[in-house]
Amino acid sequence: MKLTIRKENPEDFKTVFNLIEKAFENEQMSDHKEQFLVERLRKSNAFVPELSIVAETENKIVGHILLTKLKIKNESNEFDSLALAPVSVLPEFQGKGIGGKLIVEAHKKAKELGHKSIILLGHENYYPRFGYEQADRYGIELPFEVPKENCMVIELIENGLKGVNGMVEYPKEFNE
Repeated sequence: MKLTIRKENPEDFKTVFNLIEKAFENEQMSDHKEQFLVERLRKSNAFVPELSIVAETENKIVGHILLTKLKIKNESNEFDSLALAPVSVLPEFQGKGIGGKLIVEAHKKAKELGHKSIILLGHENYYPRFGYEQADRYGIELPFEVPKENCMVIELIENGLKGVNGMVEYPKEFNE
């Protein structure tokens, strides 16, 4: 299967909306509203167009990943980071490595744009293969109750999280 990975374009939005909906419809750990989150984030200050990426095969979009800006704050400092949410692959294309290719490409692009780290909430058995570690090892906390093994972070550059700790502050669109 030949896969093309490229930046999402505005004409892809409706297709991506439907793709995200399908990708999560049987996911138990989901509120099934990820497609609406992506719509809100596209209109926000946190949106970085180059970090909304699709995977295509035979002119059909089969996967999507979105990285958006967030802050990590403590009493004395504020740090910039990114949120990975969501990564979506059509059910019939899952298990073929497409999500992984999207993650690797998103990491590369984020690093090129000067970003130092990415935070995510996800499956503890999946994301570590891409270099993600538990966020609490860095003193980074998420603002809601979830198992700590599902709160993960990756440094995109060496020492990208050196001296960084505090509470993750998601863009308000995550809470709407």
